[in-house]
Amino acid sequence: MSRRDPFLQVRNLQKAYLLGRFVLPVLRGCSLNIDEGEFVAIMGSSGSGKSTLLHIAGALDTPDRGTVSFEGHDVFAMPASGRDRLRNQVFGFVFQFYHLLPELNILENVLLPAMVGSSVLGWFSRRAAARAAAEEMIEQVGLTGRIKHRPNELSGGERQRVAIARALVNRPRILLADEPTGNLDTTTGRGILTLLKRLSEQGQTIVLVTHDASVAAGAHRTVTLVDGQIRSHAAGGPAKAADSVAPSS
Repeated sequence: MSRRDPFLQVRNLQKAYLLGRFVLPVLRGCSLNIDEGEFVAIMGSSGSGKSTLLHIAGALDTPDRGTVSFEGHDVFAMPASGRDRLRNQVFGFVFQFYHLLPELNILENVLLPAMVGSSVLGWFSRRAAARAAAEEMIEQVGLTGRIKHRPNELSGGERQRVAIARALVNRPRILLADEPTGNLDTTTGRGILTLLKRLSEQGQTIVLVTHDASVAAGAHRTVTLVDGQIRSHAAGGPAKAADSVAPSS
């Protein structure tokens, strides 16, 4: 029997940025496997590379070296259209600062990924189903009564719940969340974490970047980045063989 390909795998990721005359290494050889249905937290201090790792894993950025594979398919060997499809249909993204469009109401913001993923003619044929899916997601995050409100009429926690609904409207295989509680007070942040844990219990694969140990404690497993390398694992059993520091070359 052949070995099953990892659900999401990053291998020996290396990434540096040019800042003026200086090169700043951010990732120095990271390898990590994510299982389907797993809730993994990535921790690390500011500048450790955790957000860069998440963005490359979700094809929002490209590595200098290394690979990202989804179900055995090399993400960066795909044509640009293939990566666009992954970002629209396979990966859902949640960020610290929400990135909602202020001129649109909640329903319209949540509908955006479905609209972007459709042609003009295709949208007319599926807009009723897309609206129903958006309303379902808004109900799931507890904001049905606010569906016509605009972002400036919502609290920070409510805006983040809208962002989560938007990320989930296309039913992505993997939810990638970058500091989703980092801009919220403690009580509101706990509410967002409770929502993420409920999604995890429903089978949603989640990869969460955080600097807060209390947030990471809600995950199945935590990996810690130090100076661009994975250094430790916790809260979900022993590290997997593929979750290690890969040698730089």
